[in-house]
Amino acid sequence: MTYNRIEVKPLSGTCGAEIFGVDLSEDLGNETFAEVQRAFHENLVIFFRDQDINEEQHKAFGRRFGSLNVHPRYVPLNGHPEIFPIRKDPEDKKIVGASWHQDLTHLEKPPLGSILYALDVPPVGGDTLFANQYLAYEALSDGMKDLLDGLVAVHDNRIQAPSIAAERNANFTSKVRDDPDEKDEPEMEHPVVRTHPDTGRKALFVCRPRTHRFKGMTEAESKPLLEYLFEHSHRPEFTCRFRWEKGSIAFWDNRCVMHKALNDYPGHKRYMNRVTVNGTRPV
Repeated sequence: MTYNRIEVKPLSGTCGAEIFGVDLSEDLGNETFAEVQRAFHENLVIFFRDQDINEEQHKAFGRRFGSLNVHPRYVPLNGHPEIFPIRKDPEDKKIVGASWHQDLTHLEKPPLGSILYALDVPPVGGDTLFANQYLAYEALSDGMKDLLDGLVAVHDNRIQAPSIAAERNANFTSKVRDDPDEKDEPEMEHPVVRTHPDTGRKALFVCRPRTHRFKGMTEAESKPLLEYLFEHSHRPEFTCRFRWEKGSIAFWDNRCVMHKALNDYPGHKRYMNRVTVNGTRPV
């Protein structure tokens, strides 16, 4: 596709593109924003290099796409409830987002997407992987598609809940709130195959951390098919990999992309700020 105001360089043949010619510390004109939005829909995750933005500018860019989420579990950045600080200090062993997942799928309206800004990165390691869930769905056999279309999955956050107390005391810089509101984290039903509200394309929509059974089935009955879908969803041919630098920004579409952060930089710090844009109920 042709762009007049920005330059778009794909990172892989499946998803991901770097965007050049944009300074996110400044207000984007409507024509430039329209091209950024089109690149977002066409590439599923977009990246910006050498950005220097403050918290208000970070939030302002997110608000161009919708209202902002306040994370129900983690302590926000002081003075900025919409910003989730993702931190790992050199002595930390754990990180946020170490397994393949989509964000907050247990909410009634899972996020549209997240905008992650790199403040400090390790000299090597700490990359993030992304997987195209349009392709994950399209690669399935016709018989499997027939089985999944109309099937409903139950999402919850209980895999995290038992470890909340442990995480508060763990060697883990990003902190869990002392008073998480359980009403913000219900059990929720979503279609296994969702239709993207902007592109109209179908995408697989299950992830191991939060999808534990199908509606009307037990966990034991659901497990074999779910395990197949979990492993299938991030096959290498669906993925791209992003190497972070200070000032880099990644904006991924949570409706059709899974992601995973790599914990391969012991003894180094990695500081990020994340803004998440609220979405709509999957259909």
